[in-house]
Amino acid sequence: MKRRRTTIRDHHAENALFGRRVIFALFVVVTVFAVLLTNMYQLQVKQFETFQTRSNDNRIKLVPLAPNRGLIYDRNGKILAENRPVMSLELIPERVRDLEKTVQRLTRLLNITSQQLEQFERNRRRERRFEQVILLDQLSEQQAATFAARQHEFPGVSIEARLVRHYPYGDSLTHALGYVAKINQRDVQRLKEQGVNANYAATRTIGKLGVEAYYEEQLHGTVGYQQVEVDIHGRMLRTLEIEPPIPGQDLVLEIDIELQQQAQQILGEQRGTIIVMDPEDGGVLAMVSQPSYDPNWFAQGISVEQYRSLLDSRHSPLLNRATQGGYPPASTIKPQLAVVGLEEGIITRQSKVWDPGWFQIQGVNHKYRDWLSWGHGWVNVDTAIIESCDTFYYDLALKLGIDTISEHMYQYGFGEMTGIDIGEESAAVMPSRGWKRARFNQPWYAGETVSIGIGQSYWTVTPMQLAVATAVMVNHGERPVPRLLGAIRDAGIELPAVVEQREPVQLNNPEHWNVALDGMEKVVSSIKGTAHKAFRGAEYSSAGKTGTAQVRSIGQGEEYNAEEIAERYRDNAMYVGYAPVEDPEIVIVITAENVIGGGGSVAAPMARRLLDFYFAGKSNASKSNSETVTANAP
Repeated sequence: MKRRRTTIRDHHAENALFGRRVIFALFVVVTVFAVLLTNMYQLQVKQFETFQTRSNDNRIKLVPLAPNRGLIYDRNGKILAENRPVMSLELIPERVRDLEKTVQRLTRLLNITSQQLEQFERNRRRERRFEQVILLDQLSEQQAATFAARQHEFPGVSIEARLVRHYPYGDSLTHALGYVAKINQRDVQRLKEQGVNANYAATRTIGKLGVEAYYEEQLHGTVGYQQVEVDIHGRMLRTLEIEPPIPGQDLVLEIDIELQQQAQQILGEQRGTIIVMDPEDGGVLAMVSQPSYDPNWFAQGISVEQYRSLLDSRHSPLLNRATQGGYPPASTIKPQLAVVGLEEGIITRQSKVWDPGWFQIQGVNHKYRDWLSWGHGWVNVDTAIIESCDTFYYDLALKLGIDTISEHMYQYGFGEMTGIDIGEESAAVMPSRGWKRARFNQPWYAGETVSIGIGQSYWTVTPMQLAVATAVMVNHGERPVPRLLGAIRDAGIELPAVVEQREPVQLNNPEHWNVALDGMEKVVSSIKGTAHKAFRGAEYSSAGKTGTAQVRSIGQGEEYNAEEIAERYRDNAMYVGYAPVEDPEIVIVITAENVIGGGGSVAAPMARRLLDFYFAGKSNASKSNSETVTANAP
């Protein structure tokens, strides 16, 4: 009986424990359901919009659309830089069954080079397997036709069309226009620093040099977007919405392409530069630097061989000689020095210097030779400009002193950048005592001042600086900032470029301008003028100054013979001028490197040919307008 009572008691205890466990389990279940219901309420009701947005972010993707780059025109409306459609061969790796075999077959079929294959591999590694990768850029018509005939054999491979920059005038305008090329890592970093990298999300190229780089912001435009639905792997399913890109603005340059091509033709294979500029507003009508190169090489993807040929060339085609070339100015700066001498009271229009064919510093044996070995006799400032007498300027420079010369010449723009609207520019060198001490830690010597008098020694200029300095003379002190831009075209509205002026050169006696300008006019019109022979018989008036710059020093007793010395040591021939004399429309600067002959025999005839072309064009245009008016007369 005792054992049985124990068993019943145990059974009741077990039932009670079981009941508690059931109640606890029910509590847990109810609690879990309550938590689940609460979470579902939070997710489905309170946080519905948040999670819907996150879901859309995973489902909807913004694909950037590149804007069309703005076009560039010359002053007469001729297109200088355009966007041309090209075809490229592209493939989607995940849709190609055997990628290696497919690429091998296409290589044989379309003659794809090893360099193009290397570029394809670099591109492929950067992209995901379901995105298109360029295999062959810019297909020729023959390649496109060959592939199209057999496209069915290459699933996952297709021909796609896009726009690339094209320069129809090739190497004629390279140093003015510059070019666009593929965006590199330096460009990416710079765009990030400027905070505009998002605007280049779909853009492959960017302006690298010249106008293309300087006006990149205006030319590029604004990126657009298309909103697309994608699957969980990021593959595009359908387009939901499109925000079209805004094209870049068009530029109208001051360049006259016909004048530019004529200037290039006149230089031919000769290394050097020609600049034609409006002295009043600084508009650059022509700017040629030879040798040049085809900017389409860069815009369309330059090969290693092409780039190496430019880098290794001893003629430095990558150098913009018009704005970066540092040349001794030689006698082209004698008119400005004459004005300085008159202003400082060192000379007057009646002052005369005896020229026996050489000049000596008192107490020094060295003789500084005049270009005319037997001398010019008694010379005043007019004769010194007209006949380019060196001895007169040796004496004048020594009396002025280097610091006075430097102080005045800085006002004409020497020793500093002109501010032209391209990034490739040098300040060249306007020396002074302080400059030489800082540069070489040496004192300045009187003999160096004598050489400065004829634009030699340490003095170097860019041809663009010479154009500005000549414009200052023509404008009686007004100093324009040269520019290539004429106007910006936006939505059919043409906005003229801002015309800038630097601080003018102010004289105590403005009549001194006329002394120098009269001398420049007689350089052309006087029978003794150094450019008279070149301009004999011209139907227009012009003025100028010739210059012959030594590249290699000639010893005291040595005779210069251009035929016998190495080509790179021959003199540079130079000419600066303006026309017409009465109301100057243009300033012209010519530099021809390492020639046999000087400014009067080489550069001045080049200037004559270009001015003949310029005024013949104006005459023809005038006749055409006259005939039109006559034809329309009642």
